Amino acid sequence: MTSPSTSQPRTVEGVVDLDLPGHTISRHVYGHFAEHLGRCIYGGFYVGEDSPIPNEGGIRLDVVEALRALDIPNLRWPGGCFADDYHWKDGIGPREQRPTMVNSHWGDVVEDNSFGTHEFMALCELLGTEPYISANVGSGTVAEASDWVQYLTRADASPMAALRRANGREEPWKVRFWGLGNEPWGCGGRMSAEAYGELARTFGTYSRDMGDNTLYRIAAGAANADYRWTEVLMKALGRGLGGAEDPGFGNHAYQAISFHCYTVAGSWEHKGSATEFDLDEYYSTVLQAQRIEEVLAGHARVMDVYDPQRQVGLVLDEWGTWFDVEPGTNPGFLFQQNALRDALVASVHFDAFHRHADRLVMANIAQTVNVLQAMILTDEDSGALVLTPSYHVFEMNKGHHDAAHLPVHLRGEVPTRTVPDVRGLGGHGPSGHGIYERGPADLTTVSLSASAKDGRALFSLTNLDAEQAVTVRLTVRGTAAGAPTARLLTAGAVQAHNTPAQLEAVAPRDHTSSVRLEGAPGAQTLVVELPAHSFATVELPTA
Repeated sequence: MTSPSTSQPRTVEGVVDLDLPGHTISRHVYGHFAEHLGRCIYGGFYVGEDSPIPNEGGIRLDVVEALRALDIPNLRWPGGCFADDYHWKDGIGPREQRPTMVNSHWGDVVEDNSFGTHEFMALCELLGTEPYISANVGSGTVAEASDWVQYLTRADASPMAALRRANGREEPWKVRFWGLGNEPWGCGGRMSAEAYGELARTFGTYSRDMGDNTLYRIAAGAANADYRWTEVLMKALGRGLGGAEDPGFGNHAYQAISFHCYTVAGSWEHKGSATEFDLDEYYSTVLQAQRIEEVLAGHARVMDVYDPQRQVGLVLDEWGTWFDVEPGTNPGFLFQQNALRDALVASVHFDAFHRHADRLVMANIAQTVNVLQAMILTDEDSGALVLTPSYHVFEMNKGHHDAAHLPVHLRGEVPTRTVPDVRGLGGHGPSGHGIYERGPADLTTVSLSASAKDGRALFSLTNLDAEQAVTVRLTVRGTAAGAPTARLLTAGAVQAHNTPAQLEAVAPRDHTSSVRLEGAPGAQTLVVELPAHSFATVELPTA
């Protein structure tokens, strides 16, 4: 049974210097992911033009409206594993003339390609977000990827630009983020790191900048803590200690390296339920989430050896909880509910992202609608739209977008709980190079981070203890602060979740009455009362 360590403090103390901002937290660490998987695209984002659900060109407008409230910065598509089976030319032109295809990875279903390049780019325009497109490296060709860039971004009379115009789009789109395949160690080809490194150089070279469109090429990287994969890709760039063999060529091939890291509390075969779990399972899950810190730091250390100036970005373009599918649903559709536990997993990740934003340039939750740790669930029968607890963490935290990180220095003891049975840190199965270990470990039950932007500081605070409240006292120095305002996300139990019948079982509420600023300017203390299993944001005006 999980238990608190002896003599646990119920007050956490720390210091924040408001006048000493650190690195910028890129808004792109709040990125999203939409794969052709289950009901993420069809029935989620896209319902077709004949649907009774309000839509524009088949794109579901209530989903768009909900996501616009998050200011989502980028959207990754078409996969995922699907990306390396997807041939983009099958998804353009008149819909009735597009060939069908088999989605072999996710349910072995037949798709009609009615949602393709034009539909995705229209979705991004409706959302006001940047596209992040993953090219097919596994079963595609270098020429196919090169043609796709030309089709999307070239303005002149080139063959692919002419084809785009023939399909109804006169002006090219802006596309910055360009993925070079997906999980080449697994579903993307079962390659060695060395073999993929050579392919990434080739695909990156022929995925060319067109006109004033400059690509930010992202090489497909490791599963979890496979730091060797990251090292191989850094070497493939031609960078190294003692002088780079060809730094210019390295810059041209790709500008970032990704990795994937899921939170899987159980075994890969038996991941556990998204809503029916006990406290031991809860604590094991949030402990796994907290370990994202060590994985981020591990990849960053490897990259620092070859790139001490941090010119190459680190991208976590798949993260989130992965549980067993909901009973009665297609196992290949990865549909799971989303409880308060998922929201706390998200908040812990974001705190780590903020601390590592000097290297981490992008992260993408898996996935946005109806799949894994989704922001939105759409009900097939009623057409209802459900905002999940995870959605609310993204919304409450959006003030951190492009803000300056404010390091929080804790002092004294912090509360912990001993988790007796530590399980897996997820990948795509045991071959995914995950951290799989058993035995006791300590979970730090308070997580927090802060940032500054536009004359205000934003604090994010999480109490992971499912049973006990905690008080956080932060000395705020460097400049005078004004009256705080606060919001809180919690519920009666960590298993609480939203449904079409209970849309706000887990929803944010005002928490300002439980927050105060003590002391005179120059010697102020921000005091925040955090109930058990809760997430809060506090905004503090600064001089």
